[in-house]
Amino acid sequence: MNVQEIIVGELETNCYILWDIARSHVLVVDPGAQPEKIIETLDKLGLSPTEIVLTHSHYDHIGAIPALKSRYGILVAIHKSDAPNLESPQANFSALFMENIAFKADKTLVEGDKWQFDKSELSVLYTPGHSEGSISLAAKGLVLSGDTIFKSGIGRTDLPGGNYSQIVKSVKRLLGFRDLTKVYPGHGPRTTIGDERIFLTGL
Repeated sequence: MNVQEIIVGELETNCYILWDIARSHVLVVDPGAQPEKIIETLDKLGLSPTEIVLTHSHYDHIGAIPALKSRYGILVAIHKSDAPNLESPQANFSALFMENIAFKADKTLVEGDKWQFDKSELSVLYTPGHSEGSISLAAKGLVLSGDTIFKSGIGRTDLPGGNYSQIVKSVKRLLGFRDLTKVYPGHGPRTTIGDERIFLTGL
């Protein structure tokens, strides 16, 4: 599996492009802003996206979707618990940033949904806490953690839909992966499960 990171928007969201050798799956994960930057990267890589996948519904992870859907006509997938938020600028917080982003999810995800990438599978892990429908995406040797785990920290839980006890359970679940598992967070630099296990021992 190939992973390309693009940092977008004022909140420096990590958007990821994932693709397999056959390019049967080209996923754009959390396209939070700057659609032109994402499109330019796709063009440079010679890729045409097949699906947009969201780790959660917050504005800084969805801002580029209307432009990407218009250009590529692709589906947007999100966990079923966060899907309703996409239809409300208040619920997805875009209204707070003086924008009114609203659209329907094309596909809802649940724990265990998968995509086949080369010799491994990319799986949906239900990791609520930062939002009610937060997910992580896991494959052999890597986890895209959304806003559940960052380098030396965890996601905030003080927004509507957040829950501290839930995120602690979700973090502990992710810490069950092997030490060398790479973590691709929703913001900030990459890390590993081993490094975060040391930092988050007190949870």
